[in-house]
Amino acid sequence: MYGAILGDIAGSRFEFSRPKGFDPKSEPLFSGRSFFTDDTVMTVATKYAVLKSLPYAKAYNLFGRKYPGVGYGVLFKQWLDSRSEKGYNSYGNGSAMRVSFIGQYFDTMEEVAAEAEKSAMCTHSHPEGVKAAVATAACVYMGRKGYSKKEIQSYVQKTFHYRLSRPLCLRRPFSRFDVSSMGTMPVALRCFLESDSWEDCIRNVFSIRCDTDTVGCIAGGIADAYYHGTGQDEEKLLRRYLIRPVDLGKVDTFLYDWAVMEVERGKDLS
Repeated sequence: MYGAILGDIAGSRFEFSRPKGFDPKSEPLFSGRSFFTDDTVMTVATKYAVLKSLPYAKAYNLFGRKYPGVGYGVLFKQWLDSRSEKGYNSYGNGSAMRVSFIGQYFDTMEEVAAEAEKSAMCTHSHPEGVKAAVATAACVYMGRKGYSKKEIQSYVQKTFHYRLSRPLCLRRPFSRFDVSSMGTMPVALRCFLESDSWEDCIRNVFSIRCDTDTVGCIAGGIADAYYHGTGQDEEKLLRRYLIRPVDLGKVDTFLYDWAVMEVERGKDLS
């Protein structure tokens, strides 16, 4: 899950613009201009829902209202304002970016798929929105369990019918900003499949024009599970970006506290 959060933060500053002379292979992953977005907030909210045994809609409402103004889409903001718990038929990529903890936590593929579907249905109830959530959680689960990239790719193509054979080098000339799950998932999965480490996966995300923070979150969560870590100083980075100052010299640690919250003893998070 840390890989998803850090992928979001790393991608946050390149979503709409890139500096002159930008080089995806040498650009620092993090800087003073990096920040967490709605992807991180909802990723932690999913963990909160699972560990507190709450409906996903309640957790998303709670976290969404506690952390406003972090990049929510128009429809999701309307959903928050209405305090709804019903889906609005979205096929955006928001259902996929928040499910890494589900793939990390649950013990069988059946549980992972069922929980990912539930997490999507309260907002992204369109079949494509549900499919993206289930596919992402499944990839995290398979990476965690030691499946090969070939096995992961084959499973995703056969089960979810995403076309993954087209490499990034052929996608880059035609890439564009796309927040749909259909446009996001093949790119995120290729960024992972063509990587040799978590960092390399995120640099692949940097190399292609896309919804960078969300692709970084999805691909980063899968890569974290597959490579069994990010290779970054996770504790330092999470403290730096998730703890925020508030009034009267106090700090808000709620998001950070739940991001690093230890899971129930005995759960297999290998």
